[in-house]
Amino acid sequence: MKRLCQVIEVSRSSFYTWFKSAPARHGRAENDADLAARIKVAHAKDKACGAPRITADLNDGAAPEECVNHKRVARVMRARAIAGIRLHRRVRTTISAPDEQVVPDLLERDFTATEPNTRYVGDITYLPCAGDGFLYLATVIDCFSRRLVGWSIADHMRTDLVADALLTAARQRGTLAGAVFHSDHGAQYASKDYAALCERLGVRRSMGKVGTSADNAMAESFNASLKRETLAGTHGWANAAVARREVFAWITRYNTRRRHSTCGYLSPADYENAHHTTTLALAA
Repeated sequence: MKRLCQVIEVSRSSFYTWFKSAPARHGRAENDADLAARIKVAHAKDKACGAPRITADLNDGAAPEECVNHKRVARVMRARAIAGIRLHRRVRTTISAPDEQVVPDLLERDFTATEPNTRYVGDITYLPCAGDGFLYLATVIDCFSRRLVGWSIADHMRTDLVADALLTAARQRGTLAGAVFHSDHGAQYASKDYAALCERLGVRRSMGKVGTSADNAMAESFNASLKRETLAGTHGWANAAVARREVFAWITRYNTRRRHSTCGYLSPADYENAHHTTTLALAA
């Protein structure tokens, strides 16, 4: 043994330490294999999920001694090439109006809220369809829970697209009176018709700087997540009907089941329900 250690240039103490730790290494390997099997089951349900959401799924309802650390989950996923979906692609959908009115930035990159139905962000994003060109999605997202409260899909980017999304949000919430809606400087959001709709609904308009996507980062992040998780690296949907169907399914899952890090890894709907329950308990 001494001669072998000399040949491979390893100290005998290091070899014996390694040799004695073999049972522990074997046990860790078996535990990692068991964890990998659980990870694969959770990942198969939603291939867009990375280590943080997979960890939340595994720990949901588990006893304290059965909970796993997100770093360990990330290590096991990395070792077995299990990863969430990543996608990077940009198409310009913001075209500023030359005669747009001056609207202040009421959020100043603070995309938080202490109550639902007080602060919203929204944007327009393209939906590429192989046989039908593009569809466009307009969104209204609650800053408190990240819930998509209002949305509209059409084959155009006229003011009607963003107006329909805001009207849907108003119906969903009952009222938007006093709420802030933040957007970019797209011509649709700067139009007189949209301004009149906001005034009628009691919505206070807010806009970031021209050409600065960070001023509407929350809406941009939502758009990126939607396309990353639905397209899964492909260039687009087969046609408009498929796009509408898959986007609708994703939005339903996003609001009711998809865990959000900002919401403590609860879905937006569960986060709002928990807030309402706490509010009622405090009031009682």
